[in-house]
Amino acid sequence: MNNSLDSSADERIGITDGLKDGLKDGLNRPIHDLRVSVTDRCNFRCVYCMPKEKFGKGYQFLSKSELLSFEEIVRIVRAFSELGVRKIRLTGGEPLVRSELEKLVEQIANIQKIDDISLTTNAVLLTEKRARSLRDAGLGRVNISLDALDDETFMAVNDVGVPVQKVLDGISTAAESGFESVKVNMVVKRGLNEHSILPMADYFHGTGQILRFIEFMDVGNTNSWKNSEVVTAAEIADLINSERPIEKVPPNYRGEVANRWRYLDGGGEIGIIASVSEPFCGDCSRARLSAVGKLYTCLFAADGHDLMGLIRRGASDAELSEKLTALWRSRRDRYSETRTVESVLRPKVEMSHIGG
Repeated sequence: MNNSLDSSADERIGITDGLKDGLKDGLNRPIHDLRVSVTDRCNFRCVYCMPKEKFGKGYQFLSKSELLSFEEIVRIVRAFSELGVRKIRLTGGEPLVRSELEKLVEQIANIQKIDDISLTTNAVLLTEKRARSLRDAGLGRVNISLDALDDETFMAVNDVGVPVQKVLDGISTAAESGFESVKVNMVVKRGLNEHSILPMADYFHGTGQILRFIEFMDVGNTNSWKNSEVVTAAEIADLINSERPIEKVPPNYRGEVANRWRYLDGGGEIGIIASVSEPFCGDCSRARLSAVGKLYTCLFAADGHDLMGLIRRGASDAELSEKLTALWRSRRDRYSETRTVESVLRPKVEMSHIGG
């Protein structure tokens, strides 16, 4: 695993160069990243994503026939690659509940212009065998969600009784499996887990695994978001700096979502994603594909564009490309920059449908 702070997978695959040309949206932002949800199912019920109040025992998840097939996903990814996409992140729900995911990774890895494939997971299902097969298929990087280190808090977050050690085992497995990088993501919500910021920072200090703190966001409408529950990036940085001094590090590439910080004692780096307090819409190069084939051009969008219907009606590759081009060129989303009390209350797609 490459732990250097001065070179990254993103730099090695030439992301900066890739942003210079290609398809641009209405605000002159290129298309470079595609996040692909492969399932709406998850084995957690995290309170900021799939709260039990909505996603309880009676909730009807999608049947396999209602999901994009691997072949359909690959076709969409290939079309996007011709328009400038170089990075693919597989998400869910929890993507590891989708069987034979390795086959999808291998097919995407065989698309010539795709340079980077990553996976966001809670890691509970990331066995040594599964990690090895995903790596061998072409998965380069893994992002693992972990929101606390003590069982009481972590179980309050995941709400299904999964202990912390299950995720820590998954992180160890990922770290030992030869991926280019392993990052750990912590969503911070005031009143729930902000007391875990320093313990998390201490635990991952010096491990080579980059811990990223994420401000609690108003994605969807089921997590009862309140601005008062946001622990800001500045608060997080100040807290960590008070115990272990840190300094800012330049971004690896234009559009990187996390602000980078480096420990002055050489213990590695952390990232802080400040979508609420420091919006980065101006450099957003990401689109999101839901498991049912709807394309969302913003994490906070209300409506998606139906690509599954287009494909299943027999659209040609040229027609698919024309549709994607038209959608991106008309894109003017910048929700976080214009967030208001009213916009927070408007209907938005749920995090569990598009994977964040």
